[in-house]
Amino acid sequence: MNKSMKTAVTTTALIGGGLILWTALAAGAAGAIVPPDGEFVDVPGARLHVVDTGGDGPVAVMLHGLYGQVRNFSYALTQELAGYRLILVDRPGWGHSTVDGTQPPIEEQARMIADLIDVMGLTRPLLVGHSMGGAVALALALNHPGKVRAVALIAPLTRPMPKMPKWLRGNPPPAPVRAVTGWTVAVPTLMLTGPAIAKHVFAPDSVPGDFGTRGGGAIGMRPSSYQAATFELHDANRATEAMVARYPSLATPVAILYGRDDKLLDRDVQGRRTVEAIPGATLTLIDGGHMIPITRPRETARWLRDVAIVA
Repeated sequence: MNKSMKTAVTTTALIGGGLILWTALAAGAAGAIVPPDGEFVDVPGARLHVVDTGGDGPVAVMLHGLYGQVRNFSYALTQELAGYRLILVDRPGWGHSTVDGTQPPIEEQARMIADLIDVMGLTRPLLVGHSMGGAVALALALNHPGKVRAVALIAPLTRPMPKMPKWLRGNPPPAPVRAVTGWTVAVPTLMLTGPAIAKHVFAPDSVPGDFGTRGGGAIGMRPSSYQAATFELHDANRATEAMVARYPSLATPVAILYGRDDKLLDRDVQGRRTVEAIPGATLTLIDGGHMIPITRPRETARWLRDVAIVA
């Protein structure tokens, strides 16, 4: 190896090591800013972080979306649902929940949530899913019939995204590639682009100034979050395509809520077309964008109460 090549290798190693150290510090800071709020429940293949509000009222299990965690619901929505026993779950591989091995596909996450319902001794709760959590909720209803009494979906992903970026089409990058990227360039990039991404996700509503802490947004700035998101974004079209064909046979009551101005998902494709395919399903529209559990908690809670009464 000549001198120039040795210099290049040394420089690359130093940069890589620096990025890994910086990422480790950033990940640790994110975990400190957004510590666990609940307890941990073991199910086969995962250790799930769960916040149980307690009480004797109707039970609802709540699943967040991509780059989310339990504080997406506790930010404002839980306060509007007094009298309910709410089970907020960091989905497998997200927030403070961990999995054995690599990020599980949507169907496997649904199985883990079904196991959680059994382990916690819950009897046919209402299942609430926001965004990507909606896909997991539908997978549970399809694959574990009778486990929940109804499914309430907030701005859900329910079918393949027709405008999937080219770089997300096909199979996801191998786990080692996702790990290397997650521990080097991903977190610094997310730190730079995060505010713009959040603005787009919340639009036309504003991003709350305390979303990073009170809303749990900061915990997304970790290698594990990047690895989970990269896999799920690639896996979503495969999983939902298989689910769509089964919607006409779905017997569990399904209700969908969408913000009229959602800029992230198409409410006609993901909402209207899906309720047309599922017997008895309903679609409700309110003002707001994609993050209505945070920006429109009162309207969202009112809708959830109506769903719980009808189910």
